[in-house]
Amino acid sequence: MSTAVTTPLVEASGIVKRYGPTTALADGRLTVLPGESHALVGRNGAGKSTLVTVLTGLQAPDEGTVRFDGEPAPPLADRDAWRSKVACVYQKPTVVPELTVAENLFINRQPLQRGFISWRRLKAQATELLDAWDVRVDPEARTADLKVEDRQMVEIARALSFGARFIVLDEPTAQLDNREIERLFTRMRSLQDSGVTFLFISHHLQEVYEVCQTVTVLRDARWITTAPVADLPRTALVEAMAGESIETIAEQGVQERVVDESAPVLLDARGLTSDAYENVDLTVRRGEVVGLAGSSGSGKIELAESLTGLHTPQRGTAQLDGKPLPFGDVTAALKAGVGCVPRDRHVQGLVVGMTIGDNATLSVLDRLGRYGFVGTDRKRGFATELIERLDIHTEGPEQPVSDLSGGNAQKVVMARALASDPQLLVLINPTAGVDVKSKESLLARVDSAREDGTAVLVVSDELDDLRRCDRVLVLFHGRVAAEYPAGWRDHELIASIEGVDHG
Repeated sequence: MSTAVTTPLVEASGIVKRYGPTTALADGRLTVLPGESHALVGRNGAGKSTLVTVLTGLQAPDEGTVRFDGEPAPPLADRDAWRSKVACVYQKPTVVPELTVAENLFINRQPLQRGFISWRRLKAQATELLDAWDVRVDPEARTADLKVEDRQMVEIARALSFGARFIVLDEPTAQLDNREIERLFTRMRSLQDSGVTFLFISHHLQEVYEVCQTVTVLRDARWITTAPVADLPRTALVEAMAGESIETIAEQGVQERVVDESAPVLLDARGLTSDAYENVDLTVRRGEVVGLAGSSGSGKIELAESLTGLHTPQRGTAQLDGKPLPFGDVTAALKAGVGCVPRDRHVQGLVVGMTIGDNATLSVLDRLGRYGFVGTDRKRGFATELIERLDIHTEGPEQPVSDLSGGNAQKVVMARALASDPQLLVLINPTAGVDVKSKESLLARVDSAREDGTAVLVVSDELDDLRRCDRVLVLFHGRVAAEYPAGWRDHELIASIEGVDHG
């Protein structure tokens, strides 16, 4: 066997990266062979993002080396050389939504004719590129109108057009439903057959087993193990990520639940109807946790967002503790007693330029001071209490929220939702994109909210989130299709979500 075949496509060794006093990566290692899909997993804060910034040439390591095809990585300033080696497709789009697919594919390098853009040649080149990689997207479509999965394929095609054959996919399935994920994986496999190599970053371990051949685990800013996926049982993978056995983690999360049937109904919604859902009745008692499950087109998120004041249903009513719930007004909903963890912490959840303390107390400023003046000490004290209550790993309330890992950022959003002592707590994908340990910590907050007598509505694609619920309603095409009490089996719920008749 010739050595050329076994030369790693990418090799990072001994990577150290510090930001001031914080060591973000103490021993980063990664060896990716040509043509494989290689998973990079680890809890939030394990160092995955830092390793990716080094692998993609956004930052130089303080120590260690990166090699592509056995050659040293290009100098940081040579962006074109980096583009020809590696590209990252992030959770958040890097395409320009208002431009067409063709314009995005060749942005800043459009074909010119006599100093003007040749639209004919641009379309021809885009068509040729999309055909070459079997990406079935109209080059003249406005990128904003594309489905998430198609937009991701456009980003991959753009990366391939620079000559890169190593693509980093950062949480690519976070906004996709099951069918879309399956299509993405099918496309990944065919690109692999054409010589493309993937680094796949995901918190969904099931996906690692479906689509990857090798997995590397980081924990506490260090390399822990690299192994063929087929040789690593799921329990061993979780242990490597968590540093403790899966049984220990599970034991921390399991609690007996008995719903008090005599508890008063806090949320009472009747006949709610909009473009996304139809004729939904929904009740949540004091101290009850109700789950909403369904695929991405089921209407579950729109339904939950209507209760938080983001949308106004066309018909139907909702009462919270006997008073009408105001629709279409987030501030009024907050005043009425609704706390919310929104679906996208980056866009809807956090004010990135502010500190952790400011973000955590945004919803309760009126309680911390009068006439628009907020006592600094009072705010700091309140924020510190929330930080401790949610086990947010931080240097203190003054730290910018932008410094936090995904799990800790989500805890800040949860802290703010709980700060107003809501009667109804609406959690939308509360653990999306967070690690195993942060997930447990966030879900423990659901248990304590239940104990405090709060009515909780959990909307999620994650079965682990829904296991905490006293009952789960499944929405299918906007209607409530089934209801499951606690103790349901995974296959039953999944069949219901997918609309499979399993009667």
